[in-house]
Amino acid sequence: MALQTKQVAVNTTAVKILEANSRPQQVILHNAEKSSNTFIWFGGNSSVTTSTGAHLDNASTYELTLFPGNELWAIVDSGPRSLHVLWQVL
Repeated sequence: MALQTKQVAVNTTAVKILEANSRPQQVILHNAEKSSNTFIWFGGNSSVTTSTGAHLDNASTYELTLFPGNELWAIVDSGPRSLHVLWQVL
């Protein structure tokens, strides 16, 4: 499948970043915020919080593989904040 990109405005209510797929998805996340302490937290469902999610520091990048059936969600403590997403269905 083709490589895809998008930018998502992440707010204080969890937002779905990627839908579940029947195939694995290779994902790169980039926190486009440049100010210090502008974290974005991400997790596998809509109950992700700033306490339970994995955090992505400002101006940093994280790579992961979503296994079949998994979604990706994100949230911030104040926002909106810009999350850049690059992904490919494998």
